[in-house]
Amino acid sequence: MNASESILKTWTKFDDFPMETLTKVWFYQQGTVKKQREVSLMREHREQFGMSGNCFDLALWLLDEFKRDGVEAYPVGHNLNSEEAHAAVIALNEKGERFLCDLGDQWLKPILIDSKSPDYSNEKLEGFFPAAKVQVQAHPEGTEILYHRPNGKVSRQVFQTERIEMDIFLKAAEHSQHMIKNHPLLECRIPYQSETAHWEFYNWESFMSTTKGLMKDAKLETVSEWAERIHGKTSYNKAILTEILEHYKSIQV
Repeated sequence: MNASESILKTWTKFDDFPMETLTKVWFYQQGTVKKQREVSLMREHREQFGMSGNCFDLALWLLDEFKRDGVEAYPVGHNLNSEEAHAAVIALNEKGERFLCDLGDQWLKPILIDSKSPDYSNEKLEGFFPAAKVQVQAHPEGTEILYHRPNGKVSRQVFQTERIEMDIFLKAAEHSQHMIKNHPLLECRIPYQSETAHWEFYNWESFMSTTKGLMKDAKLETVSEWAERIHGKTSYNKAILTEILEHYKSIQV
């Protein structure tokens, strides 16, 4: 179920890239007509401020890196042009087998989705997703992923795995960048003991998901405290974080 070295070589460049909506709000305020950033601009913002982006940003950036590295890949997603829109990437190995590459949900590594491959298994598998075992199953609409949490809870996600044409994908990306919610979200992968855990900041709370269960952080009161905590997890520029979080406070319902 593991991807080839060629796919992993590109994927691991993004190990410390969070998925977040903070950059979306910050860039929206810059006043440009087009809200979906070019990959070249994303690279500049990463260099200057440590930022990454949301699932569309990450998918476009990953596609660009795959192209540079000579790996065939294409965009996929579900619920495009809605509030539930999600974007990911399918990469092909040397045998033409398809691997789901989902930085938006902060997977640890890509996973094989071709059920006809001799390497395919529908067992519960560790090491692909933080703090959960995953199962891959064929589904009429594409591929279904089952996430088995340590507390016994199982959640499901269906990926439409057909190639989305780039012009359609870019329109959906632009649509997503215009949808500003009134609560911030940031997810990242962080080392914890002998595993890689999943840390999330959502709606002014933060917590870490581990194989031992959920660990909630102490509550914080001020924007500067939150900027400090998020900076500690992501190395994002503290002044920019403060500016973004102040804006979120101003649009809070």
